[in-house]
Order: sequence, then structure tokens, then C-alpha cells
Amino acid sequence: MHLLDWIVLASALSFVVLWSIRKSRLASKGATMHDFVLSGREAKWYTVAISVMATQASAITFISLPGQAYVDGMRFVQSYLGLPLAMVLLCVVAIPMYHRLNVLTAYEFLEKRFDLKTRTLAASLFLLQRSLAAAISIYAPSIVLSIIMGWNVSYVIFVIGALVVLYTTSGGTRAVSWAQSYQMAIITLGMVSVGFLVVWSLPKDISFSDALHVAAFSGKFNAVDFTFDLNNKYTFWSGLLGGLFLQLSYFGTDQSQVQRYLSGESVTQSRLGLLFNGMMKIPMQFGILFIGAMMFVFYQFSTPPIFFNQSETAKLAGTRYEAEYKQLSSQYEQESAKRATALRTYTQAVRTGDNASKEAASAHLETSTQALTTLKSKVRSLLEQNDPKAVTNDTNYIFLTFVINHLPIGLVGLLIAVVFSASMSSASSEINALASTTIIDIYKRLFQGSLTEARSVWVTRLATVAWGTIIVGFAQFMGSLGSLIEAVNKVGSLFYGAILGIFLAAFYLKRTSGTAVFVAALITEAVIFCLNAFTEIGFLWYNLIGCVLVLVMALAVSPFFPLSTRQEKSLADK
Repeated sequence: MHLLDWIVLASALSFVVLWSIRKSRLASKGATMHDFVLSGREAKWYTVAISVMATQASAITFISLPGQAYVDGMRFVQSYLGLPLAMVLLCVVAIPMYHRLNVLTAYEFLEKRFDLKTRTLAASLFLLQRSLAAAISIYAPSIVLSIIMGWNVSYVIFVIGALVVLYTTSGGTRAVSWAQSYQMAIITLGMVSVGFLVVWSLPKDISFSDALHVAAFSGKFNAVDFTFDLNNKYTFWSGLLGGLFLQLSYFGTDQSQVQRYLSGESVTQSRLGLLFNGMMKIPMQFGILFIGAMMFVFYQFSTPPIFFNQSETAKLAGTRYEAEYKQLSSQYEQESAKRATALRTYTQAVRTGDNASKEAASAHLETSTQALTTLKSKVRSLLEQNDPKAVTNDTNYIFLTFVINHLPIGLVGLLIAVVFSASMSSASSEINALASTTIIDIYKRLFQGSLTEARSVWVTRLATVAWGTIIVGFAQFMGSLGSLIEAVNKVGSLFYGAILGIFLAAFYLKRTSGTAVFVAALITEAVIFCLNAFTEIGFLWYNLIGCVLVLVMALAVSPFFPLSTRQEKSLADK
């Protein structure tokens, strides 16, 4: 990077960290657990909204999502179709209940309704899946940045983790919220800039309208698919049904999100924050995917690398595969040039309404697409022959390759700051939630003692440092993950259905005991992991299947695990 890029990057990150620490320390004297965990419940709706969005929008979103659209079109946006409905349901049911119970974590409710072991199970499932997701959130941008920029991946992971732990430990949720406000400003500025520049960088003879026609012809605007297929990961139905249950569980039971909106000063402020997120999330994801689709169009007229992960192709140098790789690369450049010519003919035919020329160009483009796909497949095969452990999915490297090679000096530093900021914003919320859940739901309940408020805050700070260290350690040993945006959603889907099922059982299965739900959740997790290992069912469906299975199994085993005397008395009192 140029010196100006380094200055922009360092300035952006330093400002976020130092300003967040300063603002949070001003209000941290004599802090209680409510102050440290829920920011004193003083947040306005816009702070809640920004914090909720920043927690969900990790660096994976901005690194992987444009590449996802480049390779697979915009159909991934369907995974968010259930989000608006989920926000409405949570505003009606979950937010008033959490505020009324005055809880610090979502899992406190489960002990009030069931028992300690059910609360501990739900909290433990959260700790397991969220720690893995947090490790991916840090590892993902680190490995991509290290390859694109030539940086040491271990150092990048450590820097991100250290910065996050520094301000999260200092000010808790208040520091996280302040940091996320500035991080979202950096992210928004960076992504709007790159969206504008990718369109601006198109050849002068290719208008924005032409670019839309090219993207549509190439199948990149496949945003909605109404076919019902359990094995298809992204359809209208998987997004509406599976996505609904995923979002209900993520926003309704995941402490990293519950903690964000419980910091709202009132039920109304928390509701407005969640509803704003529900309205803005789909347009936001659509916009990022659209950038990827336009990036695809850009590379139709400016020959892309045959394989975007250049660190893998570099391994072929000096091997018996090098000559064949160079030949394939040369053929790819020639075929790409022919395709660019055919695309210009196609766009001209669209403008003039010349259907004969349009059909002829379309036929040539279909042939060209197949030829380019075959050449890329041959390169992947060479990589695997040379190194059986080679990472042959280059989706995660497309966006940053464009940033490094085609953005002006200064803006490159800003976009790298976007990646760091997004990674830090999600990781800080996750580590903050992991620490609070560990102390409130595990430590203070299993090892009951006379912890004062001040001591509780300091123990939570220590837990924050501990979880930050653990997650950085996890991230150092993560393997190759394919599409990062899919990886993090899949990890969540393995657990979210069961967790949501536990909460819905608490809400609606009034005569079901905690032990019955506990057993049902364990059985469900075993089934979900078997489905993942032995079937091709799309992971979004795991959320629906897991939730329903917990409810069904809880009812089925209830005769063997009757209500306790305490629970019977509680029902009688109602």
C-alpha cells in the first residue's frame, strides 16, 4: 500500500479505539453490571439500530458477499427474506418480556421458567457456537488480508483481537456501542465509494444500462427463486421459512444481539432499533451483492485473473505444472478478450433492437462462458494435483483483489479500514456477550458467592480478556472455509434451531418440564449434526427443523419427565 493508505488506515482505527475508550470511561466510574453489560439502559433507538446492524455485519459480509454475487449471482439475498417478519414478532413478544423481567441475559428467563440445567444448556450452546463464529469473524478477514497484502496472518489476527479486547474490556457495552457508531460510518463511506467507483471504472462505451443488461444476461440478477427444493440453499422458501427461524433465534436468543437492544432506554426505543434493522438489512445486503454483480461486469471487459487467490497459483512456479498453468492463463486471456467483443456486440444489439445480432451474440457468449468455466476448472485441478490441500475456492479474494488493483491511493486504505472495522465491530459484540453470559449464566449460578457489583464488573472484564484470548487462539488454527459468508451462517444454523426451540417451549409448552426440554434439545442437536454430515439439505432448513424437533421431542418425552413441584405451584398461581 501507499503511505497515504497506511495513514488513512491507522488514523481510522486509532480514532475508533481511543475515542470509544475515552467516551466509555467518562461514564464508567462506579459502574454496575447493568452499566457494563447493558450500558445503563440509556441507548436511544438509533444507537440500538446501529449496534444491532454492526454486530451482524461482520467483515465477512464485506469481503465475501461481493464475491458471492460475482460467482453465484444475487440469490443469497433470499436468506434474509424472513428478517422483517422476525423483527415484528420479536418486538411484540421478546422485547417486552425481557424488559419486564429486567434480565441481563436472555438465558435468565429459562431458569425462571424451567431450571438451572436448561438455562446452562442454552447458555453453553450459545457460548460454543458464538465463540466459533467470533473466531471466523476474526480469522476470515485476516487470512484474506494476509494473502492479498502479503501480511503475516498471525499478526493480523493478533492486531484485530488486541484492539477489540482493549476497548471492550475498558468500557463494556458502552464502548462497543460508541465504537460501532464510528465503524458503521467508515463502513458506509467505504462501500458507497467502492460501489460508485466500480461503475465509474466501466469502459466508456459501456453505460450503466448496458452493465445491467450484461449482469442480467449472465444470470447475476437471480435474486428470487420460487422453486421448493430442500437441497437448494437459497430459494424464496428457504429464506422465508428457514431464514425466519434463523433470524428469530439470532435476534431473539443470541446474547450478542439481545444485549444490544436490551441497552435501549425503553421498550419503545428497543423496538424502533430492531424495526429499523428489519427495514434496512435487506436493502443493505442487496446493495453489497449489487456491487459484486457490477464487479463481475467490470471484469468482463478487463480480464480478471484466472484464479483470484494468487498465493495458490504462485505455488505452481517451478513445478511440472507451471507450463500448463501459463498456457491455460494465456488461453483464458484470449477467450476473455473474445467474450468482451461479443458482449459489446450484444449491448449494441440491445440498444438498437437488432434481435438477430442479439441472438447471435448470445450464442457466442454461451459458448464463451463454457470455455472460460472449463479453463478455470482445469486450473483448479492443477492446484489440487500440485497440493491436495490447496484452497480451490477463490470467492473470498475477488473483492479485495479489485480494491487493491483498481481503487485510487487513499481509498485502498479506507477499504482496508472497512474490513478491520467490520471485523472489530462484530467481534467486540460477540466477546462482550460471551463474557457477560459466562459470568452471569455460568459462574454466578454454578459458583454462587457474595460477588459485589464492583467485583462482578471486574470479573466480567477478566472474562472479556479471557474470551478474547481464546477466540484469537481459535482463529489461529482455523482451516480453509470456502465461502466465508456461508461458513458463518452454517455454524449458527447448527445450533440456532435447538436454542429457539428451547425458548418457544418455555413460552408455549406450559406443562412441559425443564428436563423434558433439556433431553429434547440434546437429541435435536445430535439429529442436526447427522443431517449436516450425511445429507445435502440446505443449512437454512436446519433452523426450522431444529426448532420444530425440540418442540415435538419435548412433548414426546414429557410423560417420562413430569413437572417439578415448584413448576406445578407456579402454574397454579397463574
